[in-house]
Amino acid sequence: MGCPFSQSGPPPPLLMWHRRRMTPAQRSDREFDVVVYGATGFVGKLLSDYLARYAPAGTRIALAGRSEQKLVELRDTLVGAAVDWPVLVADAADDVALDELAKRTSVVVTTVGPYLKYGIPMVRACASNGTHYADLTGEVLFVRQCIDDFDDIAKSSGARIVNSCGFDSIPSDLGVLLAYEYARDHGLGKLADTTLVVRSMKGGFSGGTIDSMRASVDLMKVNPELAEISTDPFALSPDRDNESTRPQPSDTAVLERRSEFGGWVGPFVMAEYNTRVVRRSNALLNWAYGPKFRYREVSSFGNGPLAPAVALGMGAGMRVAWTGMGIKPMRAILDRALPAPGEGPSEEQRRAGRFLIEVHATTDGGAKVLSRIGAAGDPGYQATSVMLAESALALALDGDRLPERAGVLTPATALGDVLLERLQKADFVATVKQV
Repeated sequence: MGCPFSQSGPPPPLLMWHRRRMTPAQRSDREFDVVVYGATGFVGKLLSDYLARYAPAGTRIALAGRSEQKLVELRDTLVGAAVDWPVLVADAADDVALDELAKRTSVVVTTVGPYLKYGIPMVRACASNGTHYADLTGEVLFVRQCIDDFDDIAKSSGARIVNSCGFDSIPSDLGVLLAYEYARDHGLGKLADTTLVVRSMKGGFSGGTIDSMRASVDLMKVNPELAEISTDPFALSPDRDNESTRPQPSDTAVLERRSEFGGWVGPFVMAEYNTRVVRRSNALLNWAYGPKFRYREVSSFGNGPLAPAVALGMGAGMRVAWTGMGIKPMRAILDRALPAPGEGPSEEQRRAGRFLIEVHATTDGGAKVLSRIGAAGDPGYQATSVMLAESALALALDGDRLPERAGVLTPATALGDVLLERLQKADFVATVKQV
């Protein structure tokens, strides 16, 4: 794979909802190219709207979920060719219906979570029928179960099961891939100490993300052994015994000041999940990032006088929220304070959002590489809907350009540079350079 986004100048403007149309490169002999499952949920509606506006002409799309009435009502709000999109009714617990749905389409893209609670039957249907799959999960235990139960099945059927195709974990996964490819192509060596820094982010927490946290905590209360899996830095590795014995950085115990990181840095709320996805990508690439690869994620809090306190407060708040989910009285308080599933920001708030992440990589030869990925739009909703849509379109239409892999994959290993190209055409920042 190449590295088409190398540039040292300023990033292109972030015009989220303007892009050039593309021509489908490949057509499946199945009835549909993409089925949107969970189309009537909050993110499902954003995803459907994006596909209605920007999917290439002739892309065969259907909307799916539990309620035919709600699906029809959603379709009536969409533009262009979406007026003729079929609606498919299938309950997440109906194995027969999900199996029939998977047989009819090249790709299922699903927003139905928490995935631990509702997602396994759809993964089973897709893996068994050779149907590509994309989701938005940030749940370690769900992905671990997908790997254990369906990786071999998907490899046999040719299905690409691609978890985490939103803000979790595309910027992390592709940002590190960009840095690795640049270092490789310029003879700079393998990656060693690598830090993702969230330089700016404006947007709220997803109600679906919060609900996934609840589901994970509930499961670990029933089976405490699962907590050990969840906290293992190599929890998603395809071969745990072959992982490096070098200790990985903490996901939470962070407070330092680094000028290249923008000042004081502290914990990033999704680091504990994203770091495991990136390490899985490294393993699936036969540990190409290098034997000295150590990876962490942090948030930049700037240089202001209150920055250290805010960074420490973030870490404390994360611990309180996670612990509180497992304590009944605190759970009730958190449930009232945090967004509920299906809730989300207004259109004005979504458009006002943004994110920019930087990956600072030092190679084993001492070179320093900097990659950036960013976009306009609330990262958990608007930007995520774009990332998920483009992932689904890549799976459906770009099969001849994708890496020749099947099984339970990551965005970097399943979609790689093809997805980077798509995102840049959707006005995402995607750059890399030596510094």
